[in-house]
Amino acid sequence: MNSIDKLSELFEKFPGVGKRQAKRFVYFLLRKNSGYTKDLSDAILNIKKNIRLCEESFQFFYTERGGNLSPIASNPNRDDSKLMIVEKDSDLENIEKMGVYDGKYFVLGGSIPVLSKTPNEFIRETELLRLIEKKKDKIKEIVLAMSVNPQGENTLEYLRKILENFNIKISILGRGLSTGTELEYSDKDTFMSAFENRR
Repeated sequence: MNSIDKLSELFEKFPGVGKRQAKRFVYFLLRKNSGYTKDLSDAILNIKKNIRLCEESFQFFYTERGGNLSPIASNPNRDDSKLMIVEKDSDLENIEKMGVYDGKYFVLGGSIPVLSKTPNEFIRETELLRLIEKKKDKIKEIVLAMSVNPQGENTLEYLRKILENFNIKISILGRGLSTGTELEYSDKDTFMSAFENRR
């Protein structure tokens, strides 16, 4: 396999990238100067050096000083009584940008395919249950913030089932979000409406 095909194959593993898009990325890089490709390769090699996974929220975060908790998880000014469960880091980042939520988060790490017979392989179920068990005296509401698509709906229903034994209010975002919406692409007004109308 030549280097063009090998790099294309690696790009195809990125979410939402098909064969043609992967090839476009390769030819784009071939047109750039060597300084650009060196900066890119250095950034890829260094990405894990100062990035950690929060042991509480499972959010990736940047740190130069170490520590196992993200700035959000360790912030005493965040509302400990609310826990929002999101599918991925990009959902969390988008919600944070809007500045409309002041609670804590948990990043599931994915969503559950509709016909899956092993749902816990797609999400951080064990870690989520451990966190809620540990903080059940503080948490008063769990907000399920899933994308409005079949996988998101399936994940939402699964989470409702595994969380029903905790004596904690479970709410879902209101339908300000239109069907098929990925949470990471929702705008502030739409999300605010969905959050305020959670049920």
